[in-house]
Amino acid sequence: MIVDSHCHLDYFSDAEVEEILKRAAEAGVERMVTIGTSVPQAEAVVRLVDRFPQVWGTVGVHPHRAAEGTMPSVEELVALARHPKVIGIGESGLDYFYDKSPRDVQQEGFRRHCRAAREAGLPLAIHARDADTDIARILAEERAGGAFPFLLHCFSSSAWLADRAVEMGGYISFSGILTFPRSTELREVAARLPEDRLLLETDSPYLAPVPLRGKRCEPAYTAHTAKVLAECRGVSLERISEITTANFHRLFAKAA
Repeated sequence: MIVDSHCHLDYFSDAEVEEILKRAAEAGVERMVTIGTSVPQAEAVVRLVDRFPQVWGTVGVHPHRAAEGTMPSVEELVALARHPKVIGIGESGLDYFYDKSPRDVQQEGFRRHCRAAREAGLPLAIHARDADTDIARILAEERAGGAFPFLLHCFSSSAWLADRAVEMGGYISFSGILTFPRSTELREVAARLPEDRLLLETDSPYLAPVPLRGKRCEPAYTAHTAKVLAECRGVSLERISEITTANFHRLFAKAA
């Protein structure tokens, strides 16, 4: 079994989702997590997890949307996460590539999500782009007040950040970016990280892996990334499936 630890099923129509889940099962992707990006969108996450037994969810505010309205308090985030099938906080983090929200607003939002993850006892799904130093600094500062589990999702950052995250007990999730021809350095990182910190995802509908570039991504495509991750580490696809599924359940302990 393969788990897609980060996708956006609410970007698809209700009619499409049923077919997407069928194709995922046929590809061996039997479980997935649909991700929160705003407080209003949390309702869509809950509808999906209630409708489909193989889908779990998270709640949070994406850094692109951090300046939209009022950032939820720690208490509000924790309350949203009380649903039995909401298994994580996020995605939150920092994106200095697009800078769609002011950086100070992104940082405050990231800190609130860190604190909510700690209070709720749930892992934090972290979006990190062109912000390695601040991601590592804020994680270290917030963890000084008490540890919380976290995952750097759709990892495409530096080896330095991967190492800092692992030192802090974090996990690293690889998307279709791992399969791209120019991702040599990323594959080198994937090859040497501890096996007990590796997860898989699609971030669908974005970042379709090779050989499906140009198509709209969906959870079934996690299998292609799994194949490349297995090749990077010199193990079988079956073994990488076992490793990443076990890691998923260790990190997202609320998932039943």
